[in-house]
Amino acid sequence: MGALAMDDKKYARVLAKILPRVIATRKEHERMLAEVEKLMDKGEHRTTEEDAALDLMVRLIKDYEEEHHGLPDPSPHEMLAYLMEKRGLKQADLVPIFNSRGYVSDVINGKRAVSKAHAKQLAVFFNVSADLFI
Repeated sequence: MGALAMDDKKYARVLAKILPRVIATRKEHERMLAEVEKLMDKGEHRTTEEDAALDLMVRLIKDYEEEHHGLPDPSPHEMLAYLMEKRGLKQADLVPIFNSRGYVSDVINGKRAVSKAHAKQLAVFFNVSADLFI
């Protein structure tokens, strides 16, 4: 798709029809979602210009949703609990990292912070960034 040439006049007509803009209201958000759905329904039959308009609208929708419905970043102990749940792990599975059942329990329950050294070990164990635990 990116290699195809876009016709600016055709793109302008697509934009004039859709009228995408920064979304400020729920009503405008719903309208933009409907426009995205129409273009998505075209599937393979979308033009390069429609694909570009679709990309623009998706960004506008994402910005609105992050501003109005964004979720707060999870705390390190919430992230740890989530990763453990997804893998079906128990606290005992983390004892080799923390060297203490009590320490594992305190970290998972938010009573103790994760040290940088433990964050690095958890990152390797779960194959994620250490920043999730700091």
